[in-house]
Amino acid sequence: MSLGRAIKRRIRDAMLPTAFAGLCAYFAWNAQQGDFGMVARERKLAEIAQARTALVRAEAERDALERRVAGLRGERIDRDQLDERARTLLNLVGKDEIVIPYDPGRRLFQ
Repeated sequence: MSLGRAIKRRIRDAMLPTAFAGLCAYFAWNAQQGDFGMVARERKLAEIAQARTALVRAEAERDALERRVAGLRGERIDRDQLDERARTLLNLVGKDEIVIPYDPGRRLFQ
């Protein structure tokens, strides 16, 4: 057997395992770094956590506003809340009351 024939035989015998190893490496890389891989999954989980935090904050704000509105609606009106709202909108104050102004950037109702 000649040297050239032995080299060709070894190359031919190594082609299938090399192709299989390359295919495995391709899928392993995509499982880690691809569009649907582990890195993308961690990014999506972080985005979901941020969205849930924002949702909890928005729901708390909505509940607070609903409680305030419920005090001004219906058969039972909360007199204190109605008085506070009327004074704010009409810019009125009693003779014996002290007025504390808010900063321009601060909200009156939170």
